[in-house]
Amino acid sequence: MKLTYPACFYKDDNSDAYAVVVPDLPGCVSGGDTLEEAILMGIDAASGWVLDELEDGKTPPKASAMESIKPDQGGFVSLLLLDMTSYAEKFGKKTVTKNFTIPAFLDTFAESQHINYSHLVQESLSERHRQLHC
Repeated sequence: MKLTYPACFYKDDNSDAYAVVVPDLPGCVSGGDTLEEAILMGIDAASGWVLDELEDGKTPPKASAMESIKPDQGGFVSLLLLDMTSYAEKFGKKTVTKNFTIPAFLDTFAESQHINYSHLVQESLSERHRQLHC
């Protein structure tokens, strides 16, 4: 799943550093020593914010139209592109327990092959998720 959010960038008057604020994600603020680093740090902060929502079963906020965002004086607006599938695969920590039923002959087969059910289901669901969201 890819998402875009407008972000406000503010250059520090005394250095090349920038602060980044994502208005649609309350409290999502980051920054970097350069514009390039600020963009990357903004993407990381916004992705972490959205991942927390997703892991809590919530829908991330809808992004505002870029033209509706008005930065404070001296700032500018740009879009941040979030690749939530990749970010979640790398940093997702929350797990859930699911119970399921399978035929006995498949359980016997899986045990004889030393198949880890959790790993198998995760691989299968990850592949299905990639197919639907990439």
